Amino acid sequence: MSTPDHTNTPHTPTAPVVPTWTWVPIRSLGPRHRDRILTHLLALDPSDRYLRFGYAATDAQISKYVDMLDFEQDEVFGIFSRRLELIAMAHLAHSVSGTGHNAAPVSEFGVSVLKQARARGFGRRLFEHAMLHARNRGVETLLIHALSENTAMLKIARNAGAKVVREGSESDAWLKLPPDSLASHMGELVEHRAAELDYRLKVHARQVGGLLDAITEVKASLNKASHVAEE
Repeated sequence: MSTPDHTNTPHTPTAPVVPTWTWVPIRSLGPRHRDRILTHLLALDPSDRYLRFGYAATDAQISKYVDMLDFEQDEVFGIFSRRLELIAMAHLAHSVSGTGHNAAPVSEFGVSVLKQARARGFGRRLFEHAMLHARNRGVETLLIHALSENTAMLKIARNAGAKVVREGSESDAWLKLPPDSLASHMGELVEHRAAELDYRLKVHARQVGGLLDAITEVKASLNKASHVAEE
């Protein structure tokens, strides 16, 4: 969903810098990942699509959303399983809130997690990663525009220190980000390199697994052919 143009952004508390001890490999996604992003979003059931997009998104609407992703302007992050399935992803859409002297950079956060990957803190970790990424790029405010019934997402925002403003069936969570620092940039760099290493190891493991399966299949075929020849 697009970020509304708020001329007067509500006063929001500064996000507390709370260290997290649960590391999850979060990888940046680009244009070559569109197919995987589409597969991930299409795997969401109707209720999850409703919470993610704010309406009952059809396959065609999701496909159009993926086609319109601007990887140069925005940021997209993902978490991959051992089988390289995209099981969780977040979209950080950058824009400007207000006009003139009141103009300030704002990023809107959206997240989705497949059902089989729930209750593992992936939504929270993607939000923390987005906070770090945004503040390192001079973004002052992080926004979550969600349905009021999306209690899980709003809880993540509240726990991070966001101010939640509810307007009927929809809610806006505003989180003021602290300025970047050497530690925040180093933290993001370390996370990025570790995630890339993790992904390459998963790719290698998958390739080795495929090779072992192929060898097993060849052995089975040879054994079968040997028994036929003996007969």
